[in-house]
Amino acid sequence: MGDDTQGAQGTELWHNPRCSKSRAAKAALDEAGVPYTERRYLDEPPTAAELDAALTRIGAEPWDVARLSEPVAKELGLRSLEHDRARWIEIMVANPVLIQRPIVLTRAVAVVARDGESLRRALDSR
Repeated sequence: MGDDTQGAQGTELWHNPRCSKSRAAKAALDEAGVPYTERRYLDEPPTAAELDAALTRIGAEPWDVARLSEPVAKELGLRSLEHDRARWIEIMVANPVLIQRPIVLTRAVAVVARDGESLRRALDSR
């Protein structure tokens, strides 16, 4: 994938098949006939550069999209960790379960597609 976080078809889904919101986003992309690259980010975590680029495109900081209820977040004390972007990205890349899902990256937008509105914005942007 290199520096292109959108994959070969222009749309990439950072997906966890065990997550209902992630499965719903995948189904919506399939139903809309959108060609996309599926990235099971727990198996193929983003690099720090990829996560940083995705966050920049989303317009969010890592702590905005961190899954703080995960056991590893509690073990690491993330709720009280200083908001140092590079440090949080490093932690999230090392522990990808902390990354909110699903993330949809198109050529035009990037969203955390946990609701219909965000997903529609991604679908409409192609």
